[in-house]
Amino acid sequence: MNRLSFITAALLALASLSSAADPVAKKRVLLLGDSISIGYTPLVQKKLADEMIVLRPMAKNGRPENCSGTTAGVASIDRWLQIDGGQWDIIHFNWGLHDLKHMQADGKTTSSLATDPPQASVEVYEKNLREIVGKLKATGAKLVFAATTPVPAEPMKVYRNNADVLLYNEAAARVMKDHQIPINDLYTLVQPRMKELQIQPANVHFVPAGSEVLAEAVVSAIRSQK
Repeated sequence: MNRLSFITAALLALASLSSAADPVAKKRVLLLGDSISIGYTPLVQKKLADEMIVLRPMAKNGRPENCSGTTAGVASIDRWLQIDGGQWDIIHFNWGLHDLKHMQADGKTTSSLATDPPQASVEVYEKNLREIVGKLKATGAKLVFAATTPVPAEPMKVYRNNADVLLYNEAAARVMKDHQIPINDLYTLVQPRMKELQIQPANVHFVPAGSEVLAEAVVSAIRSQK
């Protein structure tokens, strides 16, 4: 073997070793949602730790940031998409529970009254969601929408009505159908098991076992997009 051939062979061998040593880059996943998603985020991160990097918006105090309703979503989506440099492979997202909660006349204070308006009407919710989805699609990531989970029939400090959950989920389904985005149907998953999975009495949030059930469904939905 002449000197040139030897050098070429050595370089090819080094390149091969380098390539073999490089770990396969983990897919990057962004979770967007309210306090329900805050509950299942650490569980999803743990379950996918060996496969993916899973992040969500975080507040400056180091605590998870609540993505609230779609009005806040429209205002903050550009910032959230740039978390840790962006470059998302998969985005799992939800809005709904804050949009349909009722507010006092000042628009800032929650209300326990059915006669007060929701934070965002179903028409405004759908409009906002379409704007947000446009931003999400522009990233090139694979998208999954999580249907809003049910609310109890019993009166709560903040007025929410399960009939509204169905209306808002229907509006979201129209948006997702138009954009061919799959839906992770957490509503149907939870609805028959509300007494078991949600905090009692009359709370939209979940006991640890409930967050575990949600996390399993979220992990399955994310893996389906690999």
